[in-house]
Amino acid sequence: MAAAGLLNVRPIVQAPMAGGVSSPSLVTAVHRAGVTGSLAAGYLSADALAEQITAVREQGVDPFVVNLFVPPKMEGDPDRLHEYRRELSAEAERQGVPVGEAEHDDDDWAAKLDLLTRDPVPMVSFTFGCPEPSVLSQLREVGTATVVTVTTVAEACIAVGRGADALCVQGVEAGGHRATFDPLHGHDRPLLELLPDVIATVGVPVIGAGGVMNGRDVAAVLDTGAVAAQLGTAFVRCPESGAQPNHKLALGNPDFVETALTWSFTGRPARGLVNRFVDEHLGAPFAYPEIHHMTKPLRAAASKAGDTGGMALWAGSGWRKSRDLPAADLVERLRVEASEAGVRV
Repeated sequence: MAAAGLLNVRPIVQAPMAGGVSSPSLVTAVHRAGVTGSLAAGYLSADALAEQITAVREQGVDPFVVNLFVPPKMEGDPDRLHEYRRELSAEAERQGVPVGEAEHDDDDWAAKLDLLTRDPVPMVSFTFGCPEPSVLSQLREVGTATVVTVTTVAEACIAVGRGADALCVQGVEAGGHRATFDPLHGHDRPLLELLPDVIATVGVPVIGAGGVMNGRDVAAVLDTGAVAAQLGTAFVRCPESGAQPNHKLALGNPDFVETALTWSFTGRPARGLVNRFVDEHLGAPFAYPEIHHMTKPLRAAASKAGDTGGMALWAGSGWRKSRDLPAADLVERLRVEASEAGVRV
């Protein structure tokens, strides 16, 4: 059977959110509530990912998704990175820690692929690009369905051409990192404008993501013909989420009034709440993952100190609609709201 036939995604998908947010506890909780959960492999070693996979399997979670970061092809410009290091010195002094080293790595890519080939999972999704056809076929051969995250019709065509079994279409409203294949040329189409164009062009199942916060949003995505709606920010405040407590509080704090796309924290465009750090570092260069490693100790120190002005507070444009609820209660609300909008999930 082709891996596309194995795609067993439920109408609601909990998005993979790296940095600990998509914890095994959250994936387990949403699974028990009837939602497809996603583990985020980004920033984890292959061994740490294996531990998380084991943790959800021990709880009887099946199906679930594992999300991988596709390695960047270009290294950051040394001169621009040196300039940004100087710019970060004030924040380093504020937080009492040094700026991190500008490391360029591939996020343990080969080891993670080896793990997922030796010990297959139901679905693997990709962000930051589309792997080579050999990677997708390698996973298909072991029975894993592959999903590539895209932000344009052109990216969708590339992914399907290389053999992706399904797509996750990300609108500009999405919180966290943009999945665009080329971060130097951002794309800003809203989800409900982009989705129909992708669905009309490709012949594979499509998941819609970006600004989906309640059941009415879920219904709107499914009404386009998508097989599922993916929600990230909506689950951040759940007690099962591994998000930092101050991140959860910030989503409900009226002092934060807008989100913006910024690359000041990681060197790659990502949407988050606008805070002091975002405002003070508008000229950061595009250099991922070098800038991620440079700001990592600064962000960690800010989080430890409860300084939300120095944290990366990833959030989608609909963050005001986020709710502080256990995952099961949130899923039930989503179902009721979708039903009221005329869609059963």
